[in-house]
Formats: sequence, C-alpha cells, structure tokens
Amino acid sequence: MEKEIPDQLSTLGHPQRLAIFRLLMRRYPDRVPAGEIASTLGVKASTMSTYLSALTRDQLVEQQRAGTSLLYAINMTTVQRLFGYLFSDCCRGRPDICMPFSTGAIPMSDRKYNVLFICVGNSARSIFAESLLRSAAGDRFIAYSAGTRPGTQLNPFAVQVLHDKGHDTSVLRSKDVSEFSRSDAPQFDFVFTVCDQAANEECPAWEGQPVSGHWGMPDPVKVEGTNAEKALAFQQAYGALKHRIEAFVALPIETLDRIALQKAVDDIGRASPETLA
Repeated sequence: MEKEIPDQLSTLGHPQRLAIFRLLMRRYPDRVPAGEIASTLGVKASTMSTYLSALTRDQLVEQQRAGTSLLYAINMTTVQRLFGYLFSDCCRGRPDICMPFSTGAIPMSDRKYNVLFICVGNSARSIFAESLLRSAAGDRFIAYSAGTRPGTQLNPFAVQVLHDKGHDTSVLRSKDVSEFSRSDAPQFDFVFTVCDQAANEECPAWEGQPVSGHWGMPDPVKVEGTNAEKALAFQQAYGALKHRIEAFVALPIETLDRIALQKAVDDIGRASPETLA
C-alpha cells in the first residue's frame, strides 16, 4: 500500500485524468465506452487511451471489452480503500474532517423523502420518473424532476403516455435544475440521473449529501420513424422506469443505513428492467 496509494494520488493529480475519474464516478455503476468519455471531455482518442491506461494500471478504473469496444467503470473496491486510507490513516479519523462523511451507520428516518430525477430536457424520462413515483408511493415520497437544459414544454408523446396510464399531467412542467439550488428549495434525500448526458455533465454537489444514483436509459425523444415507432419508444421508456421505481419503493428505507441504501440504489441502476419485473 505504501507505493500503491502515492501512485494513485499521482495519477489523479493530472487534471484530465481526474476529470475522467469524476465522470466515471457520476456514471457509476455504468460501464462507459472510451469514445463517449473522449467526446464528452473533448479529448483526442489517442490521448484518452493513454489516460485510461494510467487509471487502469493503478486499478482506479476497470476495463471490459464488449465486441470491438472498450468499456470503463470505477473500481469501487480500490476507491474505497484509497479514501479509507486518506480519512482513517492520514487524517487519523478526525471528527471535524471525517464526521460529515461517516454516515454509514445512521439509518434513514421514518418520514417523507424528497426525490429529484434529472435528465437533460426534462420532457420525458425524468417526467416519467416523477409521475411514477408520485403515483406509486406519494404517501412516502415527494417527487420532483428537472433538466440541465430543459425545453419550454413537455414532449407530446410523453404526455400522451402519462395520460393513457392515468397520471395527472396538470402538475407537470419542464424545470431547470437551478431551481432546486436556491435557498428556498427542498433538501433532497435522493437524487437520480436518468440519462447519460446529464450524468456526464459537471454539476455542483447537492446540500445534505443525498443518496445519489444513475439510472441511465436511452432517450425516446431521439427515436426516428413513424409515429407508431416513436410512441413505442416512449412506452418502453415508461415501462423500464416503472420497474426501477417499483424496486425503489419496495426498499425498506427506514431500516437501511446509508451504505446499504447506496448499494441497493446502485443495484437497481445496474439491473436490466427485465430482472426487476
């Protein structure tokens, strides 16, 4: 460990390697193609390959081949060991440094939880998630949604799906995520990104250290074809999110500590919708 930790810190000391690490942390537990990382961060493919090799060498990220593509994800075991060393050994477990982050043993309280779903446009996927959670467990959760670059109106195909499923669409509107960073905004217990692009973007950390998760899924708005084909894409997005929301509301949140809850949220994001059904 005496050599391993300094090497890892040295690797993360480079601005662009650190940017890759942070992006993959936001996308965890996803495995992200190297090309997507490069295009998101504006780095040449050859340079990105060098950076990813360094992060892989120091076991900060894991590499997996899928056909002709290389996929990358955070090596959470190594990251836990690295930060455990920094807080417990280097900082000697000082409560003024470590206590804000040492909430694993504290269970969530028995109350209504504020939940925010984020995508880019806040016109379909995050709107679906907000509506589904409100309908499934409005007595336990207060659901919100927002976009990093929202449009002026909801997607009409999304509105039609919600209407057909019996959801109240009169309470829905596209909102900018900045609305929820104001002083009068609710403090969130859970924050989920439901599209990869939103998770890729740099966003400030949320107040109160909410449990966060990435439940990325394809954007039905981008589907081309006939109206029937587009409508099917929205139905599929709604169905996939429905399975995730149902798995989420089934969690015994009041009895789980934050570490167990974070793992459960990650598992929901990692699972295919079919396995959650």
